Amino acid sequence: MSDIAANINKIKTELTGTNARLIAVSKTKPISAVQEAYDSDQRDFGENKVQEMTEKYESLPKDIRWHMIGHLQRNKVKYIAPYVHLIHAVDSVRLLKEINKEAAKNDRIISCLLQIHIAEESTKFGFDKNDLQYFLENGELENLTHIKVCGLMGMATLTPDTAQISKEFEGLKLLFDEFSSKFHISNFELTELSMGMSGDYRHALDHGSTMIRVGSSIFGERNYG
Repeated sequence: MSDIAANINKIKTELTGTNARLIAVSKTKPISAVQEAYDSDQRDFGENKVQEMTEKYESLPKDIRWHMIGHLQRNKVKYIAPYVHLIHAVDSVRLLKEINKEAAKNDRIISCLLQIHIAEESTKFGFDKNDLQYFLENGELENLTHIKVCGLMGMATLTPDTAQISKEFEGLKLLFDEFSSKFHISNFELTELSMGMSGDYRHALDHGSTMIRVGSSIFGERNYG
């Protein structure tokens, strides 16, 4: 068994008994590494650059479910609209409207997660609670008939303070539960909670994550050269 296969099996064993599934973050990794993970029965892969994801989509088996997990620019949506499985980091209403427009052109309904700003770091993108509540109450979402909001996504502060990380994940889960029961909109049904990466996914699992985004613990350290 290869290192990649062994790493995938180890993480999936940790997921036994949870509702979570593994998104293998393959950004900066070669197609051969993705193929190796695919051969180990991994089907969900995450990328944060549109061009890289599209190149891999064109070269790899078509039953792979591609997840756009990075900050997505509106002018890049058209390139992934024909095939993307799930967009995790929808951080503005303007981006949501652009995804809807490009999904309509491709006769698709694209599933999206709304990114919530939970970290103390100002560099993280995302909605805050009040912004999101206003958007859901004003009726705009129902007009976006080519998208489905199926969950929330968040990134914890990059810190060794595990209590802070757990607090941030707990806050996102509370928001997820509150908005799930509060809003009944045809294209808004929260079933997915995407939180947790290589360094903190165990804390995310403790707080109800349904998707963990893991890269370096599967593929090794990234090469940004």
